[in-house]
Amino acid sequence: MSEETKRIGGGGAMVAKPSADDRKPSAAAAAPLPGAGKKVIVKSADMKDDMQKEAVDIAIAAFEKNSVEKDVAEQIKKEFDEKHGPTWHCIVGKNFGSYVTHETNHFVYFYLDSKAVLLFKSG
Repeated sequence: MSEETKRIGGGGAMVAKPSADDRKPSAAAAAPLPGAGKKVIVKSADMKDDMQKEAVDIAIAAFEKNSVEKDVAEQIKKEFDEKHGPTWHCIVGKNFGSYVTHETNHFVYFYLDSKAVLLFKSG
């Protein structure tokens, strides 16, 4: 048994180490938004394409208007509450972890340049 196997967990189970950090966007997955100059990468989504685009557009506008991540999240959440009914939740930042339950077709997790945006409906 190699030293690496012993450190990871030893026994008979194979443990796969991720080859790339999830927080570092790959160039192939990047979809630059026309005219915005922002690099948008959708990491995970259970949401219709038009609603995803709306979320990205609202996020871009929120980042242009606010410099504090809490205020960006608040603006995104409030706009989605108004347009798509309550209750939306939004988390914005560079370093956070989450595990959420959401309504079907109401979840998106994307990067806007280096900031992550998690938006979902629950409740």
